[in-house]
Amino acid sequence: MLHINDLTFRFGGRVLFDHATAVVPKGHRVALVGRNGTGKSTLLKLISGQLQTDAGAVTLPAGMRMGMVAQEAPSGPTTLIDAVLAADTERTALLAEAETATDPMRIGEIHARLADIEAHSAPSRAAQVLSGLGFDAEAQQRPCSDFSGGWRMRVALAGVLFSRPDLLLLDEPTNHLDLEATIWLEGYLKNYPHTILLVSHDRELLNAVPTTTIHIDQGKLVTYSGNYDQFLAQRRANQERIASMAAKQEARRKHMMSYVDRFRFKASKARQAQSRLKLLEKMESITLMEDDPEVVFNFPPPDELAPPLIALEGVSIGYGDKVILRRVNLRIDMEDRIGLLGANGNGKSTLVKLLANRLQPMAGEMRRPPKLRIGYFAQHQAEELDLSLTPIQQTQRIMPLALEEKVRAHLGRFGFPQAKAETKIANLSGGEKARLLLALMSREVPHILMLDEPTNHLDIDSREALIEAINDFPGAVVIISHDPHLIEMTVDRLLLVADGTVQAYDGDLDDYRRYLLDRAKAERAAAKNDGAKGGAERDAGPNKKDQRRAAAEARTALAPLKRKATDAEALVTKLSEEKRKIETKMSDPALYSGPSDKLTKLQIELGTVEKKLATAEETWLEALELYESAAAEAGV
Repeated sequence: MLHINDLTFRFGGRVLFDHATAVVPKGHRVALVGRNGTGKSTLLKLISGQLQTDAGAVTLPAGMRMGMVAQEAPSGPTTLIDAVLAADTERTALLAEAETATDPMRIGEIHARLADIEAHSAPSRAAQVLSGLGFDAEAQQRPCSDFSGGWRMRVALAGVLFSRPDLLLLDEPTNHLDLEATIWLEGYLKNYPHTILLVSHDRELLNAVPTTTIHIDQGKLVTYSGNYDQFLAQRRANQERIASMAAKQEARRKHMMSYVDRFRFKASKARQAQSRLKLLEKMESITLMEDDPEVVFNFPPPDELAPPLIALEGVSIGYGDKVILRRVNLRIDMEDRIGLLGANGNGKSTLVKLLANRLQPMAGEMRRPPKLRIGYFAQHQAEELDLSLTPIQQTQRIMPLALEEKVRAHLGRFGFPQAKAETKIANLSGGEKARLLLALMSREVPHILMLDEPTNHLDIDSREALIEAINDFPGAVVIISHDPHLIEMTVDRLLLVADGTVQAYDGDLDDYRRYLLDRAKAERAAAKNDGAKGGAERDAGPNKKDQRRAAAEARTALAPLKRKATDAEALVTKLSEEKRKIETKMSDPALYSGPSDKLTKLQIELGTVEKKLATAEETWLEALELYESAAAEAGV
């Protein structure tokens, strides 16, 4: 379907693509991956015709419809639903022509085509897409001008999804979404009926949607079957195979050179030595695959504070006279890892602002130690950076008493060596600016990290580095993120912010996914039932909507049992690893020839761990049996 043939493209004096070739078959969902700066977004622009190739070609079938999210979000008095409907330009043009056409033949053709493209169901389909991206029925009837830029970019995304192009080009589609909309988008794209070319740093999305992965590597396009994790496994296997081949070649080369060195001046062997030299000259060196540069950064460890770090009792939060959240009770201790769930607009950022001391409670009591330090990260803070400064100058401005060596060392924690620390902020990438904000927010060695969408603009490697940094941080962390992978890898407590309240969510992220999907299905079914006219009443007994709701309620009720079993299993895994490490130490022969107190200490540790492990295994089996029994009884 899509053919990229011998593509060459230069940008800013640098060759991004060097005779690159790839084929994307019809109906495939393709992830386009590579380090920042390798040209992922550029390739989408070359495919869409926004940029022209220096050599080679991008060819598409005649008449193929291509869709890409517009860089400018819709605005003005047009309602959201009308803005999305207008994205299907063929339908819009046909409806307009139908109003003025007089030729009976043409009128018939128009209505036949409108039937072919299912124009009658367009308003319902547009409403479903908008609903999935977070707009309720009331919001869909409001003008675009009522919404902020981020929300209007969702409308732009809704338009291109609704139009269902033959080739859908998506560049970081989750950047303006919350977790709930991201989960909906994942499901929508998995069932998309046409071809997708996707650029994203969201690892969950890259694993859930693609059937094929194209890697931009040293100016070439290398195709792998499967999703992102499968691509990594295949690439790692290729690296190991090539490294093995290179090692064998080098061994052969050394063997041949050894023969040449021994016999090149011996008359009877000179001819054979010359033959080997010619073979060596013709032998093509095997080029090893380059590893992506490792990204590492870390948060400085704070001093200990007596718990709790923050305690809220019956707190109400809002702006002016408007209350957003009521009767919030929450306690945060050192080493807490809290993830906030809930759609945008429900109050997650408002809660974080209160915890970060950016808002004061309207009612209730909030207690916190006077020495508590909080690091607060929000994406809009990038607008506060002075683009004319370098990272070291920006940091020195807010750390005026710190020595330059200390400032440089702090920036080094977040991947800013000397050259990058002295580069103007205006010339930094979006990911580098995000890392600079993380460095600035942690300059005072905070006890709590408040992270509001910290992964926007971070590539996959930087996101993995952030996960490691959070897991190594000994203080507390509160996270809002649309990245499920970040939440799953760092959080051990979930709070649901919805309906003006903050409640503990006992399930895990998979439970929350199912809850959202079941709720969406129930809402669609309800809308369909409400819109149905006439007909006899349905037979008595539970309908599908009730069954789905009952199933969702059953899963929610089972969530605490599932979490208990999961936690018990994690403890068994942890203790098993501790036992293995002790046994490894005890297998060292040197241990038995040294002081006996070391061996005695290890034996005591092993006995203690084995007792804990036995108890943990028993707890795990009991919890698992209880969960499975309850699940079977509930029919889940």
